[in-house]
Amino acid sequence: MAKILGNLVPEDDFTHPLGPEENFNESMYFNFFDRERGLGGFLRLGNRANEGHAEMTVTLYLPDGRVLFMFKRPQISHNDAFDAGGCRFEVLEPSQRLRTSYAGSVVELEDARSLSDPSRAFRESPRKKVRVDLVHDAVGPMYGGARSQEHSELPPKEQFASAHYEQHMQVSGTVAIDDESLTIEGFGLRDHSWGPRYWQAIESYEWLTMNFGPDFHAMVSIVRRDAENVRAGGVIVRGDEIEKLVSAEITADYESNGLYHRKLRAKIETEKGERLEIDGIVRGFIPLRNRRGGQTTHIGEGMTEWRCGDSVGYGLSEFLKQIP
Repeated sequence: MAKILGNLVPEDDFTHPLGPEENFNESMYFNFFDRERGLGGFLRLGNRANEGHAEMTVTLYLPDGRVLFMFKRPQISHNDAFDAGGCRFEVLEPSQRLRTSYAGSVVELEDARSLSDPSRAFRESPRKKVRVDLVHDAVGPMYGGARSQEHSELPPKEQFASAHYEQHMQVSGTVAIDDESLTIEGFGLRDHSWGPRYWQAIESYEWLTMNFGPDFHAMVSIVRRDAENVRAGGVIVRGDEIEKLVSAEITADYESNGLYHRKLRAKIETEKGERLEIDGIVRGFIPLRNRRGGQTTHIGEGMTEWRCGDSVGYGLSEFLKQIP
């Protein structure tokens, strides 16, 4: 069993009782990056049983710049498992080992920016068959919290991932695209949250996940609930040891639309006073969106090559912004 930090227990790796809130969401997310192949991706299932559906996302970044993508809202009536739309997550050993799988079709996006018009991209893009079968083994502690006082006092429509934890993982398995099967060996990060959530509940965030090898990982985030409520933080993970960040600053270069990030830099400081600068170049990008109540939320997902001193790694840079 992996080390656990925060008010969590190993059983939190399983689903939780369905809350009464209309927007109760329990989600798991896994990303992975094989540096040798230049291939990565992420899978997500968000159970919204009180709304009668799940949110299922599969994204694969290919070395030549193509992105394979699928999003569905399959019907569900309970929160007993993560199993919907051909995607399934299994807990093999709580806090230590999990399995993700997907079998189904994806759209092949030569230029993933075409997903800014999802209807057209799905209508005009070719399809491929994909099978994903991956095992995720812990290479660091499970860190986070079951609930914060800050979130528990907010009305449900203003809450966002009130119970939440993350963990850096080693990832192995296979990704099959049509008749070609690829062996995956790499690293990634997993995320699990539950409680009321609307994507429109916060103003913006930047979330950076980084894996530089088996003994050096990082996560950096800046969350803006509004102009006066900004929270910056994250962790450095070296083996079983974890150190929190006391400050974080993220700057980015954008494409001409001012929305799609392409390069970024994180300046961070740890509790022990270590200061690091981490540079990122986006190697694969896809723009996602969520709409509710007339509000559009942009979520830019970049497969990112990171450099920290002499260390080179891969991970994800996720930027969320509300579109006026």
